[in-house]
Amino acid sequence: MLPLMNNEIITPDQEFEQKLRPSRFEDFTGQDKIRERLELFVQAARQRNDVLDHVLLSGPPGLGKTTLSYILAEAMDVNIKCTSGPVIDKPSDLAGLLTSLERGDVLFIDEIHRMQRAVEEYLYSAMEDFVIDIVIDQGPNARSVRLNIEPFTLIGATTRSGMLSAPMRSRFGLVNRLDYYDAITLCKIVKRSAHILGVEIEDGGAMEIASRSRGTPRIANNLLRRARDYAQVKADNIITADLADQALNLLDIDGDGLEEMDKRILSCIIEKFGGGPVGINSMSVSVGEEADTIEEVYEPYLIQEGYLQRTAQGRIATDRAYAKFGLVPPSKD
Repeated sequence: MLPLMNNEIITPDQEFEQKLRPSRFEDFTGQDKIRERLELFVQAARQRNDVLDHVLLSGPPGLGKTTLSYILAEAMDVNIKCTSGPVIDKPSDLAGLLTSLERGDVLFIDEIHRMQRAVEEYLYSAMEDFVIDIVIDQGPNARSVRLNIEPFTLIGATTRSGMLSAPMRSRFGLVNRLDYYDAITLCKIVKRSAHILGVEIEDGGAMEIASRSRGTPRIANNLLRRARDYAQVKADNIITADLADQALNLLDIDGDGLEEMDKRILSCIIEKFGGGPVGINSMSVSVGEEADTIEEVYEPYLIQEGYLQRTAQGRIATDRAYAKFGLVPPSKD
């Protein structure tokens, strides 16, 4: 399998992620039911010498959507081309990608919910019938020509599946939602990553990192990277539980995995808005963070852990949020 990427500069963080990214199902830890389903569908498609059905992967950032896409392409022994919804400006951009695919290739579109509607609609016939319409010439001589394209697999990744239109969602044969990981599973991921990086880590150190990683492998690997730096400078290159605790405290990540912005959001709701409800735009202005970032990055974990509730009227701080700051929640009378 040959991964084909857009021409872009690979950042150190991306290079680090790629180094730790598993390339086979057996190396992918967690999401057991999804992994089992996808393995079965790959096996069935290969036995029929068929193309894998289109796949939608949804869930919060950093849970393995991109990794699973690469694993699927590897398992099908095909090429993968990667792009993202916001960079596809017009249907002709998509046409260039689609016509370059070989039979069975994977087209991975990250943030597929952010595609323009005209681009999304252009995908419908490509996904369903493997044909596209292109416009030849301009002005009065312009005419539409229908082209056949090679059967392919579209893998769409989204953090906001509710923003996908019903026609787009219905064209995915395999729909899967990735959930947050528990600490035990994350501990296994941290130890695997430490082994790849040649970092010595004790079980307690791995669990300390895992329990403060917000249920997210990407965060766990990033925290491992920072703990490695701390161990290199402050200790003997061994990550113990105490050392991991010191390193994460230095990063302002508390024992519950909450960052400074998490606490700012909760404090804002409690202190400035009386515990809520408060709208996302008002909260965004108050904490100095983009509304989309709050909704996609911070809120899911705060809701998952019981610090925040979303209602039709807005966001409300829970009793656990008050307890976090040593406060007594207001009476519900």
